[in-house]
Amino acid sequence: MNLNIKHHGPHALRHACATHLINEGVTLKEISDHLGHQGLDTTRIYTKVDLTSLRKVADFNLGDLL
Repeated sequence: MNLNIKHHGPHALRHACATHLINEGVTLKEISDHLGHQGLDTTRIYTKVDLTSLRKVADFNLGDLL
């Protein structure tokens, strides 16, 4: 099986967990504690812009609002 994924192994699970928690609104401090990071700088890696979700927010019709 040839999977084309960016992260492999345990890091992929940690990344998926952190991304899920961010999307659920969990604070960076809580995620940092959960993942065992020593500081928030390490956790901030997971706060990159989610372009797919951002496009969904931006894709709406202003209609009569303007």
